[in-house]
Amino acid sequence: MAKKTAAKKTAAKKAPAKAAAKAPAKPPAPRKPESRVAMVRRARRINRELAEVYPYAHPELDFRNPFELLVATVLSAQTTDLRVNQTTPALFAAYPTPEDMAAADPEALEELIRPTGFFRAKARSLLGLSVALRDRFGGEVPGRLEDLVTLPGVGRKTANVVLGNAFGVPGLTVDTHFGRLVRRFGWTAQEDPEKVEAEIADIFPKSEWTMLSHRLIFHGRRVCHSRKPACGACPIAPLCPSYGEGETDPEKAKKLLKYEMGGKPGQRLRPPAGYPGEPAPPLGAG
Repeated sequence: MAKKTAAKKTAAKKAPAKAAAKAPAKPPAPRKPESRVAMVRRARRINRELAEVYPYAHPELDFRNPFELLVATVLSAQTTDLRVNQTTPALFAAYPTPEDMAAADPEALEELIRPTGFFRAKARSLLGLSVALRDRFGGEVPGRLEDLVTLPGVGRKTANVVLGNAFGVPGLTVDTHFGRLVRRFGWTAQEDPEKVEAEIADIFPKSEWTMLSHRLIFHGRRVCHSRKPACGACPIAPLCPSYGEGETDPEKAKKLLKYEMGGKPGQRLRPPAGYPGEPAPPLGAG
């Protein structure tokens, strides 16, 4: 009798397990309350670990001077950095300086930047900012945020990209990847880019702002995707309160990795020294 009773208990324990295996995966458990101090410590640890994962993080737009970076960043709205990088060689060959671009025929300029999309609006911005650089700043890109944001088509995000990468002035680049990750990491609940920028600026020392931006954008593009993050292949999964929003199976998650993480070319045609991936192909190269 004892053996039969034990067998029944074992069967009873196994039954729910089988049912659970067929049931859909449960959503992540609610995050335990976290103090401000604990959140800041976790945030800074994530930054340190991302620095180890992406020691080569860099701006993914090809540029040789502040003007080229400014133009490329304006063109990057609503398109990929890859498409911008494939488009700018011909653009800068035709208009290498603000003075050249300010004098450009609008239709010729539109045709050159057509591959980036929204080319008419972008052409107006490029013509406007080039005229402003020529007439108000002596043909030079200014190195102050308050001056940059007065240029047509230039907001805080674009200004911070230029300041951080062309002038060495720390800035946070709050693009869609940055905003998505800081919310997933529980660093902020804000949606407005300026409010996000202000809250994240309070967590990290100013000296980290530019590289933090690169690391988060790199991670967002390669691992922590918008629709299906590769949670099972994420190097900082133990620190992420949103683990489980994406694919948790390690093998399936590996297939979601992009660019050099997935063994594919990056976005730059001229990647910087130390980049472990392959250069992107030029426009029309298959």
